[in-house]
Amino acid sequence: MTPEFTRSRPILHLLAPLLMTAVVLAAHAQSNTYTVEIRPTLNDLDIKIEQVAQASTLTIRLTNNSPARVRCNLLLDASPQTPVRRTRHINPGQTDSSVLRAQRRWFSVTVDVECVPAPR
Repeated sequence: MTPEFTRSRPILHLLAPLLMTAVVLAAHAQSNTYTVEIRPTLNDLDIKIEQVAQASTLTIRLTNNSPARVRCNLLLDASPQTPVRRTRHINPGQTDSSVLRAQRRWFSVTVDVECVPAPR
């Protein structure tokens, strides 16, 4: 007597939706699930601010399009984490980045950017 394999088909019909749900949840977990608010104080300097938000990191790119060197102070507040302060000195025409990595799950990040002319 040969075993019948038709009994395993109902199991496949049950597993397929579970596998699809797991794939959707994994994709959602990797997506950006937090908001970013950038509050610039540029003091009439030509500074381009870009954000690259990923699931557990936030990268802030600052490009100095001004004719002089600048100093940019960043305050990154991703509550419930402790706020982080960073300073970047950027030469004319250059780009510098600041990366914030998640220590805990965050829902919103506020970034204060203040740029001033820097002494040489």
